[in-house]
Amino acid sequence: MKVVGELFDVGIHVETQFDPHNSLLDRNYYFFRYQITIKNNSDKILKLLYRKWEILDGNGEYREVEGPGVVGLHPVLEPGESFTYESGCNFATDLGYMEGYYYFQDIETFNNYIVHIPKFRMNVPWKWN
Repeated sequence: MKVVGELFDVGIHVETQFDPHNSLLDRNYYFFRYQITIKNNSDKILKLLYRKWEILDGNGEYREVEGPGVVGLHPVLEPGESFTYESGCNFATDLGYMEGYYYFQDIETFNNYIVHIPKFRMNVPWKWN
C-alpha cells in the first residue's frame, strides 16, 4: 500500500477497562476491553482500510496484530463525523500497552494516509490507582 503522508486531522480517543469475567488471574491471563472513537477533523472523506497494533506486556513481550479494517468494518467518515468501536486484548501480565496505526484512503483522490494511534495503557484497577 502506497502511503502519501500522515494525517494529523484525525482525532483518536481511547478508553480502556479491565474485564475480570474473561480473565483467568491464576493462569496469568488478563483480558482488557477498549473503546476507540475516531473523529475525522479533516476536509477529506476518509475510508479506514487497515490497522496495525504494536502490543507490549509488563514482561516486555512484544507482538503485532494487523489486518483489514476494524472489527470487520471499513467505516467511511465524512468531515466532522466520528466512528466508535469496541475490541479487546489479552496479556500475560496485569499491565500492558498498545499503540499503532490506521491507514485511511481519501475516497475522492484514492490517496492513502497513515494516522498514528497514540500509546495507551491497560492495567488492572488495583494497580496504579
